[in-house]
Amino acid sequence: MHLQRRLGVLDLTLIAIGSVIGSGIFRNPAVVAHRAPDARIILGCWIAGGALALMAAFVFAELSARRPESGGLYAYLRDAFHPVAGFIFGWTTMLIAYTGATAAAAVLFAGYVVPLFGAHAPSTKAIAIATLAIVTAINVLGVREGSTWQNILVALKVLAIGALTVAGFVAPAAAPTAFVTHLTSSPIGLVGIAGAAMLPVLFAYNGLQCATYISGETIDPARTLPRALVAAAAAIVAIYILVNVGCLHVLGVNGLANTATPAADVMSRAFGAAGARIIAIAVALSTLGYMSNSVLLGPRIYFQMAADGLLFKPVAWVHPRTRVPVVAIVLHGAIAAIIAASGTFEQIVSWVTAPEWAFVAAAAVAVFIFRKRDAAAGAPPPMFSIPFHPYSTLLVLAALATIFAACVALYPLETLFGFGVMALGAIFFFAARLGARSPVA
Repeated sequence: MHLQRRLGVLDLTLIAIGSVIGSGIFRNPAVVAHRAPDARIILGCWIAGGALALMAAFVFAELSARRPESGGLYAYLRDAFHPVAGFIFGWTTMLIAYTGATAAAAVLFAGYVVPLFGAHAPSTKAIAIATLAIVTAINVLGVREGSTWQNILVALKVLAIGALTVAGFVAPAAAPTAFVTHLTSSPIGLVGIAGAAMLPVLFAYNGLQCATYISGETIDPARTLPRALVAAAAAIVAIYILVNVGCLHVLGVNGLANTATPAADVMSRAFGAAGARIIAIAVALSTLGYMSNSVLLGPRIYFQMAADGLLFKPVAWVHPRTRVPVVAIVLHGAIAAIIAASGTFEQIVSWVTAPEWAFVAAAAVAVFIFRKRDAAAGAPPPMFSIPFHPYSTLLVLAALATIFAACVALYPLETLFGFGVMALGAIFFFAARLGARSPVA
């Protein structure tokens, strides 16, 4: 049995938006303002980050047009470099990256649900595991069911962010804040300050590539995915900039820099206590939406790896009625539940920050490889090509190199562990090949 193509442009656009927008937009504006307390620098960082996100979307749009294969980024790395590159990506994703992010979202969501039970509330971990089980079951029912559930959550999330944006313009404005003169005399200078502020901005924009994982269930992926990726990137950039403009209008630079709950503060000033409750529900829905998104997308990588003979064959089994990779979906949910129960998911997610960016950088390099191969083979041009290539693609690589350097400087041990997991995957891959004349089956 094969996967069935049932998803269109709207589905993929909402999936891409859900892959990027989690609960961070309700917190990150304050982090950026704290690092660079000047409105011009804050908005400049979000605009610059949006431009880079759009260029990264162009990279994956061209890749999906040239190689519209199931598994997305996994398939690009496998075909551009070597099967071991795709295996390392899938290995890291399955053991700690995507499953860890799923667990983190589940526990965060449970934290919002626990108070609703009062004195007899179950533990946060119990609610997290139960939520994972429900979301996993929904995705087992079929890709249409899983995607519809995801679309509803993303739509609710966007409505909540829309309410936050409206609140940012109807609430009383904060007193204007002058340029912070001491920034110009900082030892690291304005460039260093802007660079420190850019790190959470660029992290907030990461995730568009996840929509490519479900290429095998997309209608006409060579045409659908580029349209969805570019549309999603444009929507995300607009949402992020509007939210930050609203926060600065209501809280001012100093107020935004000195709060841990910027979204709640803005909604409270606009709509009172009811506004604060609305945004609390929005954050819960946002984390639930991200968790649902990762359960929908992650298993498609494991399915393709198993179909290629790089994982145990049952992982590639497709249910004859629902036409989804049931074993891969259950595997993802089970690993995420183990991480959630262990209570160490936050550290595990931090371990793979640098490797995740390394995979995105490798995808940008793959564009150069595929262009050269396709030109030599006389292949027709794809339905989408990166504007201003190679300059825009090289700019994306330079930005990713900067992120990687920042990760090494700020989290050296976590970065080392993440690359250790990648190295272990390479050892496993080649050991399996030495032990048998075919990949693990």
